[in-house]
Amino acid sequence: MAKNPIIKETDELKEMSRQIRRDIINMLLISKSGHSGGPLGMADIFTALYFNHLNLDNENPQFEGRDYLYLSIGHIAPVWYATLARRGYFPLEELKTLRKVNGRLQGHPAPQKTHGLPGVEIASGSLGQGLSIAVGTALGLKLDKKPNRVYCIVGDGEIQEGQIWEAIMTAAHHKTDNLTMIIDNNDCQIDNRVSKVMNIEPLGDKLKAFNWNVIEIDGHNFEEILSALRKSKESNGKPTAIIAKTFMGYGVSLMQDDFRWHGVPPNEEQGKIALQELAPTKYGDFTQ
Repeated sequence: MAKNPIIKETDELKEMSRQIRRDIINMLLISKSGHSGGPLGMADIFTALYFNHLNLDNENPQFEGRDYLYLSIGHIAPVWYATLARRGYFPLEELKTLRKVNGRLQGHPAPQKTHGLPGVEIASGSLGQGLSIAVGTALGLKLDKKPNRVYCIVGDGEIQEGQIWEAIMTAAHHKTDNLTMIIDNNDCQIDNRVSKVMNIEPLGDKLKAFNWNVIEIDGHNFEEILSALRKSKESNGKPTAIIAKTFMGYGVSLMQDDFRWHGVPPNEEQGKIALQELAPTKYGDFTQ
């Protein structure tokens, strides 16, 4: 199981996440379309999940013992595609096909059953829906007395959706302690700061009031990320929310913490600057 080795050393995880950020920039430069900020901001979370934490098998993505991951904020798909490719789910060369007609790597992810992309369980990107699916999966697994865990990644702007709160209430009522929601808390959405569009704070207090176990972390600190993921597996009787404080465009100075990079790709000059700041790694670029 698991063709590629699990990464345990923090420095190695940092190097992999930097490579994934380089992959994101290269993908966007080729496609000339897509989201920059969110994918760059979540590279550390995805690296921790896929190269250290999740129970998965890239050679048999549908094996019954797998953990389930749902990306509710489907528009940050480039970080997922780069991570899956680096984890061995499909060839790195395919990253060149982001958003191409008839390709598998569309602007919002589509599942293996319809588009043949391994590692993707559902189509997503219509904001607010992913957590409901995750709750249903967690309930089904508990009914079947299976040990699999469910993870759902949502955005803080997405928290403004009413369906999210229905799912939050349902998960707590049914004590889905096999469910972990990871919130990309970057205070950025397409129009402005989340706090200016529709303030969601104090988010941690609200989730605690809904009877969730809440862990707040620095979403770019691997020690905190991995500790939170481990603690989420120890929760008894409550679902867990990991509120990950991140920065949109993390690692690229011209993009970092700027909501205007929500949904646009870099041009050639900006991409060159980004790749200079994201120094090359031992893993090598898929464009080489």
